[in-house]
Amino acid sequence: MVGVTCVFPIDLAKTRLQNQRSNERVYKNMMDCLIKTVRSEGYFGMYRGAAVNLTLVTPEKAIKLAANDFFRHQLSRGESKLNVFKEMLAGCGAGVCQVIITTPMEMLKIQLQDAGRLVAQRNLAVVPSPTGGGGTMLSCSYIRPVSAMQITQELLRTRGIQGLYQGLGATLMRDIPFSVVYFPLFSHLNQLGKPSETENAPFYWSFASGCAAGCTAAVAVSPCDVVKTRLQSLNKSSNEEIYSGVVDCVRKIIHKEGPSALMKGAGCRALVIAPLFGIAQVVYFIGVGEFILGQNPFNLYSA
Repeated sequence: MVGVTCVFPIDLAKTRLQNQRSNERVYKNMMDCLIKTVRSEGYFGMYRGAAVNLTLVTPEKAIKLAANDFFRHQLSRGESKLNVFKEMLAGCGAGVCQVIITTPMEMLKIQLQDAGRLVAQRNLAVVPSPTGGGGTMLSCSYIRPVSAMQITQELLRTRGIQGLYQGLGATLMRDIPFSVVYFPLFSHLNQLGKPSETENAPFYWSFASGCAAGCTAAVAVSPCDVVKTRLQSLNKSSNEEIYSGVVDCVRKIIHKEGPSALMKGAGCRALVIAPLFGIAQVVYFIGVGEFILGQNPFNLYSA
């Protein structure tokens, strides 16, 4: 909970940077986005959608980590150690399982996070700076208050349960490769920190391994995250195009904004994911896995 709260403003900046078009730039970078958000929406403007994340991120991470352990355990029968292919296969299974929670969570969070950008884009104005020069100020005084519950009710009323799962294909396209990269990489990095075969890696090594693996996987799948964010954004300005699917979205982004647009927010995403997975892995290895699976997580794959 503390980790999510600390990095949430960075996640908000990532969403807004990914959604803004290259020809309608409101924010120059992460810091510019955060500064303008605080000036125009107040401090708590950086936490739009945080309640959704705080509510659902715990079950999401629990499903992801537990599913990976479950698939590793099933694939390791008769083997003392999993090969890389089976580790990737277990990660793939974990990625598929987590989208049950991830897709609706991301769907609601993106609507709340992006509302300020849309209003700021419409109300961008140039006003005199205190020093007498020109300056840019974002006015977001017309953001209509809306809650995650209101969005959920509207989606269920107009589109049914599938409304909450809009962008499911793009979410799978992001989360499966992420897990395929993350879990094997974490496993091998964490193995390097073990003093011996019979001893476990210290918690700080597990934390560092989780951070390094999370950062690498996050950057690797950033193009998929940009596509997912664009597809799940329901509200768009008048000049923003509508996408019919994943292929159409990729094609239009590359054609109108260039290939580099697919890496928008990559740095922000790495800064968000790295500490969250570092913390999650430490907590999980300390005892959550043991509680869920009823056995020592460090001896899970033996025999």
